[in-house]
Amino acid sequence: MNRDLTAHDWILAGVWLIAGLVATVLLRFLLRWLGKHATRTRWTGDDVLVDALRALVPVAAITGGVAAAAATLPLTGKVNHTVNQILTVLVMLAATITVARVLAGLVRAVTQSRSGVAGSASIFVNITRVVVLAIGCLVVLQTLGISIAPLLTALGVGGLAVALALQDTLANLFAGIHILASKTIQPGDYIRLTSGEEGYVVDINWRNTVVRNLSNNLVIIPNAQLSSTNMTNYSRPEQEMTLMVQVGVGYDSDLEHVERVTSEVVTEVMTEIEGATPEHEPAIRFHTFGDSRISFTVILGVGEFSDQYRIKHEFIKRLHKRYRLEGIRIPSPARTVALQQNGVAIPPQRDGSLSLP
Repeated sequence: MNRDLTAHDWILAGVWLIAGLVATVLLRFLLRWLGKHATRTRWTGDDVLVDALRALVPVAAITGGVAAAAATLPLTGKVNHTVNQILTVLVMLAATITVARVLAGLVRAVTQSRSGVAGSASIFVNITRVVVLAIGCLVVLQTLGISIAPLLTALGVGGLAVALALQDTLANLFAGIHILASKTIQPGDYIRLTSGEEGYVVDINWRNTVVRNLSNNLVIIPNAQLSSTNMTNYSRPEQEMTLMVQVGVGYDSDLEHVERVTSEVVTEVMTEIEGATPEHEPAIRFHTFGDSRISFTVILGVGEFSDQYRIKHEFIKRLHKRYRLEGIRIPSPARTVALQQNGVAIPPQRDGSLSLP
């Protein structure tokens, strides 16, 4: 301290502290106002930026007030250097957290917009956050005068031991990155594994993939296992798919009439049932002379995988009702059984039953 403290010094320092607090309150009101306007825009980046600044701006305003107050006091060079260093570290930490929030929020917005369904690939978000925080901590250490070169060397040597100890975790991490980078699976896709698990992909994180099945239960699959198994992705290359329904009519049916009636039912279902794709051209194809029926396939268009159950349900109900009105018979399988005793055929009775002697 170069000279003694006076009342004027205390008053001036207090004014700067109060100015910093007032600036903090005013900036918080400003950010709240900006946040309300940001929610009205289509771009999600402004929401992320305003939300991240709510952590940095108050710290910066208070730190600025404290720095100005310290500058007015007759502090020694050592104390002044220590105070400035502490304040600098606080601002750098707040800035690092803010940058991490902004970049993580932007990455999350990009992954959600490309997946097309409410969901997130949190693996990229977590990696972005960890990388930014690590760089910020190294910069803080360098600012404090701590050499980071030995630290980096130690991390490089120790990283080999960590990699051996966490090889399963790292395998899942890189498998998850490979899955997302190759775009074979994205959050919102409906997949089915050869092992039987199926459902909508909810999230792909650093260790596993979360799948929600149609019964609303979560299935947790390690990324390494998912990347090495055979699967069917019903959302790639496009979400719309075709539904094939097998139908059969009796041999006494007029096939032209059957085709016309079936086509009318298909058109009705495609235009009235939610999840159907009316622009998809349906098809009716006769293909087999069966034992008791002529079989054909009706090909319908559905919007996505889970829609097929509702559309198939409504189509079968309406087709059955229309066939009954039109007199079109759907035969049940029939078999003729002949019994013999000592090489002699046993004739059936009048009621169709068989009597054994």
